[in-house]
Amino acid sequence: MRRQKSPRKAKKTSRPPNTPKIRRPRSSVIAVDETSAERLAREHRETLEQQAATNEVLRIIRRSPADAQPVFDAIVESASRLCGAIFSAVYLCKDDRFRIVATNNFSREATRQILEHGQWRKPDRSHIAGRAMLDRAIRHVPDVLADPEYSREWALAGGWRAVVAVPLLRDNKPLGVLSVSKAEPVPFSDWQIQLLNTFADQALIAIENVRLFEAERERTQELSEALDRQTATSEVLQVISSSPDELEPVFQAMLENATRICEANCGTLVLYEGDAFRIVAMHGAPIAFSNERQRQPVIRPGRGHHLLRLLETKKLVHIADISVDPALAPALAKFASARTLLTIPMLKENELVGAIGIYRQEVRLFTDRQIELVTNFAAQAVIAIENARLLNDLNKLNQQLEQRVTDQVSEIERMSRLRRFLPAQVADLIVASGAEKQLESHRREITALFCDLRGFTGFSESSDPEDVMALLREYHAAIGGIINKYGGTLERYAGDGVMVVFNDPIPVDNPALQAVLMAIEMRVAIGGLIEKWRKLGHDIGFGIGIAHGFATLGTIGFEGRFDYAAIGTVSNVASRLCDEAKPGQILISPRVLMAVEKDITVEPVGDFALKGIRRPLTAYNVLATKAAN
Repeated sequence: MRRQKSPRKAKKTSRPPNTPKIRRPRSSVIAVDETSAERLAREHRETLEQQAATNEVLRIIRRSPADAQPVFDAIVESASRLCGAIFSAVYLCKDDRFRIVATNNFSREATRQILEHGQWRKPDRSHIAGRAMLDRAIRHVPDVLADPEYSREWALAGGWRAVVAVPLLRDNKPLGVLSVSKAEPVPFSDWQIQLLNTFADQALIAIENVRLFEAERERTQELSEALDRQTATSEVLQVISSSPDELEPVFQAMLENATRICEANCGTLVLYEGDAFRIVAMHGAPIAFSNERQRQPVIRPGRGHHLLRLLETKKLVHIADISVDPALAPALAKFASARTLLTIPMLKENELVGAIGIYRQEVRLFTDRQIELVTNFAAQAVIAIENARLLNDLNKLNQQLEQRVTDQVSEIERMSRLRRFLPAQVADLIVASGAEKQLESHRREITALFCDLRGFTGFSESSDPEDVMALLREYHAAIGGIINKYGGTLERYAGDGVMVVFNDPIPVDNPALQAVLMAIEMRVAIGGLIEKWRKLGHDIGFGIGIAHGFATLGTIGFEGRFDYAAIGTVSNVASRLCDEAKPGQILISPRVLMAVEKDITVEPVGDFALKGIRRPLTAYNVLATKAAN
């Protein structure tokens, strides 16, 4: 009787973290004629090499406490050499993404693919470093071409077969990954993985050292900056107390300290007088800008100017790059080469007195602490101004208040006119932003819905005007409430024809679905009215067409009468589909179907040769929402 073989134990391919040290096995590639003494000598030599490599990394850590890059470079070189690998890399993790920071012997194709993926990439299982990051554990693949999850394209680009990755974990959070690769499908041994784990621990030490060093340096810098801010504030207060009737020394002290501490190129202080801003102090201004301001010391900001925004909001204006829109500060952009702008309002009882502005000739935003310092200066400037104005500026202040009320009334009247002639969403956005940028011509991907009544022309020709107007009032009231409910923008309506657009000016996640859901509710609502009209002897139906695509949107018309319009093929397709729709049908284009097919049931109705459209268009009739089935 044949004796059954006992089952073999599964062979380990990687060592989880915090497991006991695994004894190094004899190499499987040793020549068969190697003597025991030669083997011991070789193993002793390799052990010394490992110790020398780890000691070298520790030495670099001690020598570079503020820079982890030399540590990473030494680790990838030693890892490749001691593990018999051809490639190695260190990755850093941040916000659930990772990027490569050190490599050894990467191929040109692998480097190209890294650059194509971008600086940071999300982890996934097609990449060994991504697996280690996701699983928070060592991952070992003896042959990536035999692994169905691993990216074959990535493996062929790098030219590797066997890979292993060790995560750099702190409090079970991945801070990085160390990976090595072989050109042959030969598994890494346990002692090699253990060695990589040692290198990973050293990389963590380097990362932690840099973090502590940066934190200490930041604390030192914060203390130094706090002392500078306190000294500057005290200096300004001293100038205010010593010059109660003179504003020029106070303003100069503020601007000098603000530009120096905030690392700005120049600074200005303006006072708001009536309907304009007057420059009363400058520091560090270029000659060309200084000459321009001397020639025109009064600024009457036009549309888009940052001081107009400041006036309307009474909040700070912080712009990263004014060269993107020179209308924000025309003189600064032209004569001072200004890029980053910070303007702080000077408020007294929430009324604008003036503003302090500092500017940089490079694109670099100001920090919160720098903004806080200039805000304190603005408050001190108000105090200084009030000390001087108490004697001789009371009448002037009253004139400013009257002018300000006039400006506010004009703004209210302007917004009231906007609401009369523009869609509610457009008017509300203009009111909220204080600018009319939404009215400018722009291109956007939208969903357009067109609906009208079937048989309305015959009804209007054979009915009294009063009956026609009564029916239209019922019709518009029914669909108007539904349009508001779904957030559609009423582009236009003429008689029974109504055009509604989605995704402009208010963005919508899925404008096509929103339009179809609105159309279904419209069909139900108008269906009830149709039954009522049929009892009155009116044979009227209702059809809808919906299309999705790009359009140009903005105002059209003339002074005193403007409309908000969407111009493009998408509007024409929606209108033509509506013309083809039978009573009760909602015809949608293929692009709309692609966006709603998971949520809506439809039926094909055939191809239509639409006027103005070169090719026949396949249309689909909307039946119902899938949740309703």
